[in-house]
Amino acid sequence: METGGTITARRQVLGADDVPVDVPRVPAREAAERELSEPMYHENEPNLLERGLNRFWEWVGGLFDAAAGATPGGLLGLLVIVVVVLALVGGVWWRLGTPRRTPATGDSLFEDGPRTADDHRAAAARHADAGRWNQAVQERMRAIVRSLEERTLLDPRPGRTADEAAAEAARTLPSHTDELRAAARSFDDVTYGGRTADEPAYRRIEDLDTSLERTRPTLDTAAAGAPR
Repeated sequence: METGGTITARRQVLGADDVPVDVPRVPAREAAERELSEPMYHENEPNLLERGLNRFWEWVGGLFDAAAGATPGGLLGLLVIVVVVLALVGGVWWRLGTPRRTPATGDSLFEDGPRTADDHRAAAARHADAGRWNQAVQERMRAIVRSLEERTLLDPRPGRTADEAAAEAARTLPSHTDELRAAARSFDDVTYGGRTADEPAYRRIEDLDTSLERTRPTLDTAAAGAPR
C-alpha cells in the first residue's frame, strides 16, 4: 500500500528477466484512458437518442411521483383522476365531434352555383343509392331550403346556415319546427362536426322534404308571398 494517502497507478511489466517495472502515475492514467476509448468498450452503450428518451422518461416518472405524493390516495388517487379526465375529454369529443381546422366561410349551406330543389333532390338520391349517406343528407337539406326559397317562403340569402334556415322556415311552417331543427342539426353534424350519417337519418330528412311540399304555410306570419 502506498504511503501518504495516495494511490499510485502501476503497471507490472515482466521483462526478459521477470523484473517488475513500476510505471509513473500520469503515463499510466493516459494509457488507461486510451485503452478505454477503444470502440469495443462502448458497443453496448445507448446512443444519443436512447439517452435522450431515457432522460425524458425519467422526467415523466418524476412528475408522476411528485403528483402522486400531492394527490390524496397516492398513485391510485392519481390514476382515478386521470381516468375521470380522459372520460370527460372523450365525452366532449364525442358530443362535439372532430373540430374543424378552419372556420366555415362564404355560403355555409350551398357550396356551388345556384341549383334547383329538384337538382339537389336528384343528387341526394344518387348519393343514397351509392350508400353515401353524409352527402345524401347534405343534398336533401339543401333541397329543402332551395324549395322553400322557390316557394318564396324564404328569401334567397347567400351565407345562410342550416340552423338559420330552419329557424326562419319554422315561422311559416310551425308544425314542422322540431323536424326542421333536427334536419339542420344532422346537416351540421356531418358537414362540420365530423359525424357519420346513416340511412335512417337520411330518410327522416327525405320524409320532411316530402311533407313540407304538402304543407300550407301559416300566412299571417309569413315573411314572403304564397306558395307556388
